[in-house]
Amino acid sequence: QVQLVESGGGLVQAGGSLRLSCAASGRTFSTYAMGWFRQAPGKEREFVSGISRSGTTYYTDSVKGRFTISRDNAKNTVYLQMTSLKPEDTAVYYCAAGTSIYTDRARYDYWGQGTQVTVSS
Repeated sequence: QVQLVESGGGLVQAGGSLRLSCAASGRTFSTYAMGWFRQAPGKEREFVSGISRSGTTYYTDSVKGRFTISRDNAKNTVYLQMTSLKPEDTAVYYCAAGTSIYTDRARYDYWGQGTQVTVSS
């Protein structure tokens, strides 16, 4: 069992930055691939970024060059550094743990409760 807790969300102006954190419980964090998803009001939850157990990263096209995912296995934490934020990045951001990086949210085993990111224009 893995429990995930996100933090770091908030209100930021367009062009600003935020760093999201996702802290995981348990000793098996390093054995999981981690993903970040987001869900805007009225929209489906969508894949944003993922990082494998070995550190390979993957991004959806809309965030490439602006977002950076990383992980610290010693701290059981995955991060999402977000820069050049746009109003369309506004959403609840969720982290998830799975066996590999998948863009399909159904393939992830554990989810956090989410953290709100609001980007004002």
